[in-house]
Amino acid sequence: MRKVLVVFLLLVAFTANSQKAEVVKLDQLQSFIQSKTDHIKVINFWATWCAPCIKELPLFEKLGQDRSDVQVTLVSMDLDLDPNPEKVHKFVARKKLQSKVLILDAKDPNSYIDQIDKNWSGALPATIIINGKTGQRKFVGKELHEGELEKLIAEID
Repeated sequence: MRKVLVVFLLLVAFTANSQKAEVVKLDQLQSFIQSKTDHIKVINFWATWCAPCIKELPLFEKLGQDRSDVQVTLVSMDLDLDPNPEKVHKFVARKKLQSKVLILDAKDPNSYIDQIDKNWSGALPATIIINGKTGQRKFVGKELHEGELEKLIAEID
């Protein structure tokens, strides 16, 4: 009985400390991308099934922790293959992601790719970096490596 209680308490603590990713429609995501802010917005498009996406996630987490002038948002593209957001919620909890996580509720990539960025082929990972004051932006359609995020931010800052 004691073991069951300990496992239950650990599960409750684990769940309480993890964030829930918010499911958003395309128009909500577009409003967020276009909104003015005093921050640099770094918006990464990823999926739980994408190995390069998962590999670069620590770069975004570190950036969000190190720079108070940068707002990191991770946009999961998982719902176009699996309509259940629970997989993303579990992934976020397991990886203890601190960045804001959104789940795009759009099933047909051909209907939204160009609306997010004209340069995007739809391949993952992809990242948009936006100067929240000027609106200047950079799009990158590949896996990012150590130091690349800082260079891209410097180009629009």
